[in-house]
Amino acid sequence: MAKRKHQTEQNRRRGSATGDRQSERWLYGTHPVLAALSNPARQCRRLLWTKEAASRLGERLPASALTPELVERGTIERLLGAGTVHQGLALQTDPLPEMTLSEMCGGIAPDGRAVVLVLDQVTDPRNVGAALRAAAAFGARAVVVTERNAPPTGGVLAKAAAGALESVPVIRAKNLARALAELKKNGFWCLGLDADAETALGEIDAGGRLALILGAEGAGLRRLTSEACDMLVRIPTAGAMSSLNVAAAAAVALYALTQ
Repeated sequence: MAKRKHQTEQNRRRGSATGDRQSERWLYGTHPVLAALSNPARQCRRLLWTKEAASRLGERLPASALTPELVERGTIERLLGAGTVHQGLALQTDPLPEMTLSEMCGGIAPDGRAVVLVLDQVTDPRNVGAALRAAAAFGARAVVVTERNAPPTGGVLAKAAAGALESVPVIRAKNLARALAELKKNGFWCLGLDADAETALGEIDAGGRLALILGAEGAGLRRLTSEACDMLVRIPTAGAMSSLNVAAAAAVALYALTQ
């Protein structure tokens, strides 16, 4: 009995980490679905669209795409839930193959510059998706999240990422402090964002390999994560607004670090 309970718990954690639960196997919306269909690493199973989506997107489907099934909007809404902004398009898919931190570091040229975004227990899939979109926009090599207390890479996250899930690897770290140590061994300078830090982001001379670490809204960086950073920096803000949404902060900081 104990062994069966242990196996059940392992399966639950694995499903949470990979987005492999039935409700999370569906991507939806124009940008996420078209990006997934164009990604050779993505195993797609079933493509649904409405008459309206077919007339709007027929010529934009990749040549290698699945043959779409024409359905009513209600069919998609029963699968995804009422109120889901699916734009008449839904794709059943397997989770993407996972990349390890070592594999990511090994793919960088010995003298290559690289930026990695690290999220410390950011649990809102929309925030993680928006941060992933910013990472893609500013050329980050990967987004590192915690194995626990991070959302699965399912439909909600993919919709907020607007296709970026297919181009920027999401790497799950069992222990974030150890992950930062591994990044340091591979030449990364670890910068933690902290609203109370003495040094402003614009005051540092950024170059080489950088890991930008952000904490959850409200809680911020955890103590061990903060202590593992090489330096803490802040984004200067004006007026009564002392901090930004985590995804907005990621976009501002990534822009500043990649110019």
